[in-house]
Amino acid sequence: MAVKIRLKRMGAKKKPFYRIVVADSRYPRDGRFIEEIGYYDSTVEPSVVKVDNEKAAQWIKNGAQPTDTVKKLLEKSGAIGK
Repeated sequence: MAVKIRLKRMGAKKKPFYRIVVADSRYPRDGRFIEEIGYYDSTVEPSVVKVDNEKAAQWIKNGAQPTDTVKKLLEKSGAIGK
């Protein structure tokens, strides 16, 4: 079972915001997930990133792979080093 840290799209049409979730890679993008660890809102200026850094670091330590976008967001929030 490959576990990924990725974005789950939420919000209305043309007004998205995203939840940062830990999910099995076989599940659909907006489907079932294991745990929610934060959110990302790109519609406001400046964009808002709120992540539970402890949970993110623990999941990465346990082998979860962040997607490229989530990796950048986690670096921005300070959950992982560059």
